[in-house]
Amino acid sequence: MKSQKGITLISLTIYVIVMAAVIGVVAIISTFFYSNMNDVNNTINPITEYTKFNTFFSDEVNHSNIKVLECGTTSNGQNYIVFDNGVQYTYIPENRGIYKNHVKIAKGVDNCTFAKNIKNGKVVVEVVFIAGNRTRENTYTLKN
Repeated sequence: MKSQKGITLISLTIYVIVMAAVIGVVAIISTFFYSNMNDVNNTINPITEYTKFNTFFSDEVNHSNIKVLECGTTSNGQNYIVFDNGVQYTYIPENRGIYKNHVKIAKGVDNCTFAKNIKNGKVVVEVVFIAGNRTRENTYTLKN
């Protein structure tokens, strides 16, 4: 009698069924994972967005001898402030984001305005940040 090596049709069928079950389970888990990731990405926390913006903006105004070149609102409703080191912060209402130059640093912002004033002989920048149901008003004093 010859030695027969290989797999039988029954064992091949079992392998295919097991592999199909494993692939199905992986597909279901992946679907739930990506669905939950989209939910997390779409959830915007106003406090987190304000903290991100405040971190960047505070760092900017704490540079020595920084000056505000321009501050205002464009014709399409974009609020902006430009510093003498070339950095510009812009609030764009169409996508509810605040940009530092061309990089988005905060999202889900309802409004953000910048105003340059002089108080007690010092230049200050007043920022009103509105996101969600929270309004934050900060005054930053520029170092001379």
